[in-house]
Amino acid sequence: MDLPAGVASKDSALVQIIDAALAEAARKSGAWLVCRPGCTQCCIGVFPITALDALRLRAGLEELAVHDPERAARVLERASAAAKRLSSDFPGDAASGVLGDDRESEERFATWADEEPCPALDPSSGRCDLYGARPITCRMFGPAVRPLGGALAVCELCYHGATASEIAACAATPDPEGLEDALLAELEAATGRRGQTIVAFALAAPRRP
Repeated sequence: MDLPAGVASKDSALVQIIDAALAEAARKSGAWLVCRPGCTQCCIGVFPITALDALRLRAGLEELAVHDPERAARVLERASAAAKRLSSDFPGDAASGVLGDDRESEERFATWADEEPCPALDPSSGRCDLYGARPITCRMFGPAVRPLGGALAVCELCYHGATASEIAACAATPDPEGLEDALLAELEAATGRRGQTIVAFALAAPRRP
C-alpha cells in the first residue's frame, strides 16, 4: 500500500522539518556530536516504528530496487530472515506485524531482541541502505532533542565533557507542531492502518496491503 497523496506530501514536509531541526542541533553541538557513518550502536536492537514509518520504508525499498536491485534484494533478504527469526516470540500479532499495546506486550518488548541488527543496516559498510527513508526515531537519534512535551534525550556516546546547560542549549524540538501525530490520525482515517511494528516486519512483505 502506498501513502495517500495528501499524506505523502505532508510526510515529506515532516521529514524536511525534522531533518532541518536536527541539522541545526548538530551544528550547535560541534565536536560533542560523535555520530559518524559506520557507528552502528543505535542500529542494534529492535524499536517500534509507526505505520507512517513502515510505508515510507517500503517506498524507499521499492525505489532502491529500481536503482540498485542487488542491494535491495539483500535488504529484503535480511528483513525476511529477521521476521522469520522473530515471529515465534513476537510481542504482538506476528501475522500482521503489529505490536501489542497491552502492558504485558510492552513489558516483553522492553527487553526483546536487544541484539537484533536492523535489516536496513549493511553489515559490511556499517551504513543504512534505506537512509533517505529511515524512520523518524532514527532521524532524531544522536543530537540533543527535546520532543514536544518530552524530556531531553541524547545519545550516550555524545556530549562527553559537556554540562547539562551546554547540552540543553544544543537541543532541538524536531516536531514542534505535532505534525507526525496529525499525519498518523489522517493515515488511519484514510486506510485503517494503526499500531506500531518493527523494521523487519515493515520490509519483509513490502507489498502487503
